[in-house]
Amino acid sequence: MTATSRELVFQTLNFQNPARAPRDLWTLPLAIWTYPNEYAQILREFPPDVVSPNGHERELPRVVGDPYIKGEYTDEWGCTFVNIQAGVIGEVKDSLIKDWDQDVDKVHFPVEWLTIDPDAVNRECAASDKFMLGGPTPRPFEQLQFLRGTVNLYMDLMDPPKAMRTFMRRMHQFYTELLTTWAKTDVDAVRFMDDWGSQRVLLIKPDLWREYFKPMYVEYAQIAHSHGKKLFMHSDGHILAIYPDLVEMGIDAVNSQLFCMGVENLKPFAGKITFWGEMDRQHLLVDATPEQVNEAVRKVYGDLWRDGGCIAQCEFGAGSRPANVRQVYASWDQVSSHISDGS
Repeated sequence: MTATSRELVFQTLNFQNPARAPRDLWTLPLAIWTYPNEYAQILREFPPDVVSPNGHERELPRVVGDPYIKGEYTDEWGCTFVNIQAGVIGEVKDSLIKDWDQDVDKVHFPVEWLTIDPDAVNRECAASDKFMLGGPTPRPFEQLQFLRGTVNLYMDLMDPPKAMRTFMRRMHQFYTELLTTWAKTDVDAVRFMDDWGSQRVLLIKPDLWREYFKPMYVEYAQIAHSHGKKLFMHSDGHILAIYPDLVEMGIDAVNSQLFCMGVENLKPFAGKITFWGEMDRQHLLVDATPEQVNEAVRKVYGDLWRDGGCIAQCEFGAGSRPANVRQVYASWDQVSSHISDGS
């Protein structure tokens, strides 16, 4: 009997020798607008196994504008992004918190995210055989950057003001409530993210990361696992220094830039955590040949597959060639024949 998408993902996360690596495709609006036919064809040929249910929130937070259109967009927290490229997300140029003692009250915590309709979420989960990855995504480090500004935040972290520490505790409490709300539904997993790496190293010293942010993530993992859910994490950049911590915390799957860190350098963690992608979107998907994409997929499989532990994920984003995105999934299907025959 053929496994469902949900079963495939669980088998992968639990290293139970699934028949193939499950698929997950991330897509920026720019790619869909530029290549609508190619995008639709990829979905037809290689339907995803991981999807996200709607929250069916009874209240929606106030936002102004569209994050993917040129111009300004104000998000759920009150941060205003400036976008100069339609189809991608812009940047915050003017931070909301210029003084921790005076400006914290300007921040809106999007409590509307907590007003989900759990019965509607559960019905959506029951109606699908896909693996359901639920909820808005807690992102404490990034949200602090949006609110305070990156340079100011890095300076603050060297000696955090009392008002900042208070705000961080309040933000963490909100995020734990958000994760708990979703973990009580019938989704299969919850998630969080923070972009931690530059091209070569962690953005802050690992000791600072462990002091201020690891304890938050530990609690996220406890919430997920105490409710019988898997926990997924995303981070861009070179995060090799904290991979042992991610394994220790019990994170089930991490989406990270394997090729930025060197796939071979991640071999010590194979069989201990699931690599939720990703294929290199800086170079491979942009200017490689399909043959080179095929070689890259085979390297990920050879170095990191351990009776599971890999999800065939990539991002169809700015600059990606449709043929290369398609080849990612075609190549994973090809290596699946080796998975099936045990070779």
